[in-house]
Amino acid sequence: MSPETWTTIGQDNQQTWHPDVKERRREARRPQNSTSNVFSMFDQKQIQEFKEAFSMIDANRDGFIDKIDLKDTYASLGVRDIKMEKLEAMVLEAPTAINFTVFLNMLADKLHGTDPEDTIVQAFKLLDPEQKGLLHKDYISGLLMSQADKFTKEEIDQMLEIAPVDVAGNLDYKSLCYIITHGQEEE
Repeated sequence: MSPETWTTIGQDNQQTWHPDVKERRREARRPQNSTSNVFSMFDQKQIQEFKEAFSMIDANRDGFIDKIDLKDTYASLGVRDIKMEKLEAMVLEAPTAINFTVFLNMLADKLHGTDPEDTIVQAFKLLDPEQKGLLHKDYISGLLMSQADKFTKEEIDQMLEIAPVDVAGNLDYKSLCYIITHGQEEE
C-alpha cells in the first residue's frame, strides 16, 4: 500500500493508521465552531434514519466512516471493483474525520441546494401545457440530457427507477417532485 493510504492491515490483522487519519479523528472530536445546529435542520425521524444509515456504513463500529467502511458497504451492495482512489475522494469531501455529526453536516450540505417542492413543480408545469401533471418519460429524458446541466444516461435511469411512470410511459412529475424533496416513503 502506498503512503497515501489511510489504513493498512498488518500481519496480525490490526489496523495501523496513517498520521493524517489520527489528526482528522482528533479534529472531529474537537467542538466545531458553527453558528447553526445541524440537528435542528432535520426532524427526529430523519435523524434516526440517518443514524441507522451511518451505523450500517460504519462497518467496524468505531464511530467513524473511513475508506475501509465504504469499501465494505459497496461490497455488501455487490460492488467489488470500486477503486480505492474513489473511496479516498469520498472521505476527503469531509472537513474532518467522519463521525455522525460530520455525516449529518455533509447530508445537510447536499440537501441544502434542493429547491422547495413547489418551485420544482412549477418548473415541470412549464413543460406541461395541458397541465395534466404528466410528461412522457422519453420527452423529459430527452430534455434533461440535452439542456443546461445535462444529465447522463445513468442519472436518467436512476431517476426513472424511483419516478412514478404509468404503463403508457407517462411520468407523474408532481409525485416525482415530492420524492425529490421528501424522499420515498416505505411501502
